[in-house]
Amino acid sequence: MRLSTLNLKDYRSYADVELTLHPGPNVLLGYNGVGKTNIAEAIGYLSTLGSHRVSQDVPLVRHGCTQAVIRAQAHRGSQEAMLEVEINPGRSNRARINRGAPVRATEVLGILRTVLFAPEDLELIKGAPAVRRRFFDDLTVQLRPALGRVRLDYEKVLRQRNALLKSIRHEGFTPTHESTLAVWDHQLADAGSRLMRARLEVLAALRPHVAEAYRQLSGSVRTARLRYESSLVAPEAGSEISPLETADRAQLADLLRDGLEGARKEERDRAQTLVGPHRDDIAFTLDDVPVKGFASHGETWSFALSLRLAAYRTMVDDDPADGARPLLILDDVFAELDARRRRRLAELVGEAEQLIVTAAVDDDVPESLLQHGLRVESVDQISQVSELNTPADPSGSDAPDASDTPEHPDRELDG
Repeated sequence: MRLSTLNLKDYRSYADVELTLHPGPNVLLGYNGVGKTNIAEAIGYLSTLGSHRVSQDVPLVRHGCTQAVIRAQAHRGSQEAMLEVEINPGRSNRARINRGAPVRATEVLGILRTVLFAPEDLELIKGAPAVRRRFFDDLTVQLRPALGRVRLDYEKVLRQRNALLKSIRHEGFTPTHESTLAVWDHQLADAGSRLMRARLEVLAALRPHVAEAYRQLSGSVRTARLRYESSLVAPEAGSEISPLETADRAQLADLLRDGLEGARKEERDRAQTLVGPHRDDIAFTLDDVPVKGFASHGETWSFALSLRLAAYRTMVDDDPADGARPLLILDDVFAELDARRRRRLAELVGEAEQLIVTAAVDDDVPESLLQHGLRVESVDQISQVSELNTPADPSGSDAPDASDTPEHPDRELDG
């Protein structure tokens, strides 16, 4: 998969810009803070309807504007489609496909597949369980777009069930509350079992690819392992395979209902849902040693990169058709790596049909990837893009100074 054009209108630091992108590597060069990451983020958003940096859409809209638009010409082999997403904070986002009538934004899911590597990926290892759950859920939706609706349904039921539990704590428990909880239990178990089954299938598909990618990146003899951890079952000592992996969806739903019933008193006391996929985690280990807290910085980076490479290879396995390989995005990643890991990563991503790379200076990018270059600059706090061999803007846009700092911390350009 690849994009031939990308247009951003009122997206973060861009007023209105159109980029021409080429097959193979495309390198965006510019000082930190001028808007390179915003391009990487926008492409990822077109694929997943989410940002890898923020959880809300408000910061994605340029200051003073009410709407942002991402538009791109996408290609999959001989097929192509014009994709457009309108970001409307406070209102429903909308999409257009091939300039048709507006539809729900979720209609674009599955058309463009991407894998984005970013410095934030270290949080996959060091961060809270929610970061790891999101990684798996984002990947499941890219592989099976219909699961996007299941994910939303689960989150909606969870919010309503938690609201009911808070009401019970304040008003006291009544038979009406019990019958209403039973309804929410059924809906939570139904959506939750679908979400868990999808995660477990993705984990099983990722496992061999993570181990192989880690070996290729690090040269280590230690094995990278993944294990699903859930309050529903106790882990088996010494095994990376969770007992849940052999359960079908109906069995998972039964386990969830039993778990909810068993936690009823504690949930009423704490006014929150304590059982379900929103409480689960994925453990990452090297052999039997946890990566979090025990691995070196280099090992941690190698594991995080291995997860992204494994996601890419899992998508290729899922759709091996010509021209269907996901678009790869490497956002300021090479600057974080030593020379050996830079070289190995460049070799491993070289098979992609299209690669988007951002970097502050070309010395950070392996020479094999410096084929098509774009310069990103910030002029009067508006980001601009030009061909790398084009003379710099005469108004001047050297390294950002204090005037380039955004007024609102959530509207930062790219760090």
